[in-house]
Amino acid sequence: MSTIRVLLVDDQEIVRRGLAVILGFSEGLEVVGQAANGQEAIAQAAALQPDVILMDIVMPALGGIPATRRILAAQPEARIILLTTYDSDDLVFEGIKAGARGYLLKDAPSDELIEAIRGVHAGEARLDPRVAGRVMDEFRRLAAAAPAAAPTADAATVVGELEPVALEALTEREQQVLALLAQGLSNKEIAGRLYLTEGTVKNYVSAIIGKLQANDRTQAVITALRRGLVEL
Repeated sequence: MSTIRVLLVDDQEIVRRGLAVILGFSEGLEVVGQAANGQEAIAQAAALQPDVILMDIVMPALGGIPATRRILAAQPEARIILLTTYDSDDLVFEGIKAGARGYLLKDAPSDELIEAIRGVHAGEARLDPRVAGRVMDEFRRLAAAAPAAAPTADAATVVGELEPVALEALTEREQQVLALLAQGLSNKEIAGRLYLTEGTVKNYVSAIIGKLQANDRTQAVITALRRGLVEL
């Protein structure tokens, strides 16, 4: 298993040290750098090319959300998890729009954080369960409103498609996995519900993303909601 290289970004040194200790004892993870604000994060990301960036939101000099935008503009392949004490709806949605692949609260259990890092590195999107429901509510609102108005460029950006296109049909098992994805469950949780291995669920998720012509699991759920393939 290749090592996942992580950059820590937080204005509080004690938080960075604590995260470094937690990740240092985690197999397959390596902290390659630390930054105290968004400006330092941009420079460190360019110099170190980390696999995953743990980014605080509220920091001096430059906050985590604008720093996320700038990093992704220069390095589109970068994978960023916003890690914060705030669960404000506005911050969650702005973070997602900025391109973050994950949003976790700082009091999340260490195993949840480690799993999120590994999941995001593998191409998944991860949301703290405490905010996932509100995000899905917003996606449902967008999906319900979409048929009532002509799609705009902004709407197309949110759902990832300009015009309806024919999609490959999902199998019965893929429909079951998709329904649980729409509830915000992780691969591990879906595996437990369906009595499958986590690896098998990961394969189903990849197939679903491909068939729905999405970039990641979150966009797949949005597309499925708009197409009426799942309900919340």
